[in-house]
Amino acid sequence: MTPKITLLFSPNWTDYELIDSGDGQKLERFGPYTFARPEVQALWKKALPAEKWQTAHACFEPSGEESGGHWALKKPVEAEWEMRYPLAGGFSREGVPVVGGLRFTAMTTPGRHLGVFPECAAHWDWMGELIRKSGHPSAPSGRSVNVLNLFGYTGLATLAAALAGARVTHVDASKKSVTWARENQLLSGLAEKPVRWIVDDAMKFVEREGRRGVKYDGILLDPPKFGRGPKGEVWELYQSLPEILQACRKILNEIPLFVILTVYAVKLPAIHAYTALAEMMHGFGGSLECGELVTQEKSANRLLSQAVYARWCAI
Repeated sequence: MTPKITLLFSPNWTDYELIDSGDGQKLERFGPYTFARPEVQALWKKALPAEKWQTAHACFEPSGEESGGHWALKKPVEAEWEMRYPLAGGFSREGVPVVGGLRFTAMTTPGRHLGVFPECAAHWDWMGELIRKSGHPSAPSGRSVNVLNLFGYTGLATLAAALAGARVTHVDASKKSVTWARENQLLSGLAEKPVRWIVDDAMKFVEREGRRGVKYDGILLDPPKFGRGPKGEVWELYQSLPEILQACRKILNEIPLFVILTVYAVKLPAIHAYTALAEMMHGFGGSLECGELVTQEKSANRLLSQAVYARWCAI
């Protein structure tokens, strides 16, 4: 069956917006600050005049290296600042949904990122609903959901899953990112939630969990194009992804809940992510979809594709 390509939006943001894009750049607001960053996929002309772009607090000026460059500050920007995203939480003892949300810090980094990929909120909402339904006191299974977040970065997907009621294992090769994620946990008031924070190479960790017989109900993978583990382990997407997907299959429960694969910074069609995930989940049943994570401009309502994804769920 030919899969349907779906465009996923994140409409609930108040602390983020894509203001404009074009001419290989994008203008965004993160909390109180606006930033201009390179965006090679913005093949159209800017909708807003140059004067509007010149009001940005900072612009990222790339170097010759793929992710290299530096931030050119035009106005004062705090070293870090707080942002929020509204999310439904778990359930009270009476089975009533709890309204909550994420609080986290953003900051400018040498790699042009700011600590959050806003388009991924579409996955947080979807995953949270699955976890809440599975863990609801009146649900037939009534089970506690065990989630693994690989390449977890600053922990927002981890905290979204924990807020919904899951036990989460967060893995990232960067000690700095894991420290940042733990700080976000405290800022969100989720210190008591069951989260394991692991600094490790993703592939080695999954293989070790397989040998231990550890099983997960849900897995998130947000792998980079290229990276290195804490001990210099090399990650190269096209070579490493098939291997880690098959290793992840071995640590799924017999009746898993979901798997999410998100891919950035490579020329990978969504159908290829779909095919890779379909191979991993062969025999599990359920449903599989793929598409693009997109953001809608405020200026001209154009859609900017930020990443491709494929995701599976048991329902």
